[in-house]
Amino acid sequence: MSSTQTRTRTVGEHQQQVQALLAGRLHGHAARTERLGLEQAAGRVLAGNVAAPRSLPPFANSQMDGYAVRASDLAAAPPATSQPAATPSSTVQLRVAAPIPAGTAAPALAPGTAAPIMTGAMLPAGADAVVPIERAVPDSFYPATEPEGATVGLPSGVPAGQFVRSAGSDIAEGTAALAAGTRLGAAQLGLLAGLGVDSVTVRARFPVLLLSTGDEVVEPGQPLAPGQIHDANTTLLAVSLREAGAEVAHSRIAADRPEGFLEQLRHDLRRHPADLVLTSGGISKGAYEVVRQALGAGGVQFLSVAMQPGGPQGIGTVDGIPFLAFPGNPVSCLVSFEMFLRPALTALTGLPVPRRKVQARLTEAAASPPGKLQLRRGRWKDGQVELIGGPGSHLIHALASSNALVELPEDTEHAAAGSEVTVWLLD
Repeated sequence: MSSTQTRTRTVGEHQQQVQALLAGRLHGHAARTERLGLEQAAGRVLAGNVAAPRSLPPFANSQMDGYAVRASDLAAAPPATSQPAATPSSTVQLRVAAPIPAGTAAPALAPGTAAPIMTGAMLPAGADAVVPIERAVPDSFYPATEPEGATVGLPSGVPAGQFVRSAGSDIAEGTAALAAGTRLGAAQLGLLAGLGVDSVTVRARFPVLLLSTGDEVVEPGQPLAPGQIHDANTTLLAVSLREAGAEVAHSRIAADRPEGFLEQLRHDLRRHPADLVLTSGGISKGAYEVVRQALGAGGVQFLSVAMQPGGPQGIGTVDGIPFLAFPGNPVSCLVSFEMFLRPALTALTGLPVPRRKVQARLTEAAASPPGKLQLRRGRWKDGQVELIGGPGSHLIHALASSNALVELPEDTEHAAAGSEVTVWLLD
């Protein structure tokens, strides 16, 4: 690619370019898997289909505390000629059998008996219905050892299957439990645990080599010399990548010296293999733009995207490895990640899930540069969005105080208070 660009690229065009750049690498990456315990697999993507190794429930059980019965024992008796017909409120007296707590196997239920049964307990052979304890007379269980000959009154006309969870009523053995590509959250992992599965094969995380550039940048916790700032971009991008299903294979701060930059980058890739190199800073048109100076004559293109913040961008390959360069200001970094890299990962891997977009009304007027998509930080609540801070790309405190990105389109130079805008929810 050339290091120059004859015109400013649109946001949509650059999104397509980033997705195309990563497509081949991500598809090859999808073949790499690892086996993890269920809790460790939270948030990961399932590598293959999982069939149920057993049924859920594995046996018929009671839906509530009550009496396990044979429905035929509670059928309404035909009335005698001189007696009125039985009504649904009539009761049948059955002899009380031994109670059935959860976690035990019960003997078969003899005809003419009712067994006290607890929620989740296995239904005894012969039983086909459960009567809730509230509908029994008396409406409380006998002591653990029932007096010999104890009986209980139960309503007649109980249908077979009442308050019974049939074996396999949730999922039958051998049927599809989860499909490949499923993102594993609490519900999905709970299903696997309930099926007795203790580990699962997931796609390996997408490894990224992350570089922050600039002589003025110092690691957090280190003292600052005059003119220096602490590096926010590595933390911001590393956390964003992990939330998006990637992992940082290695990260470091690169000094503003073009000589040796490419050699050191190749050394990093040999020691820390990655499917993407992502840099922040060093790509504008100043005199000390290390990334642009070191890679502009090779396979990386540096250009301008019609977006504020985050206009300067770099895209290409280094020794066949996809390469993306974001601007150095922290807000520009995050906006670039949200606009370009996160959607590409979503389109190609299904992880992360897309940001939810909603319509909201501005609480105040806003100005935007002509011909550029401006993204402002905002706080969204109840259908309204308040702009936080100005448009400056250095306002990281405003970013931390926001829960949304607010779109002001390319054809909007002024948006009045009350105008409807598109909002990306970041929470």
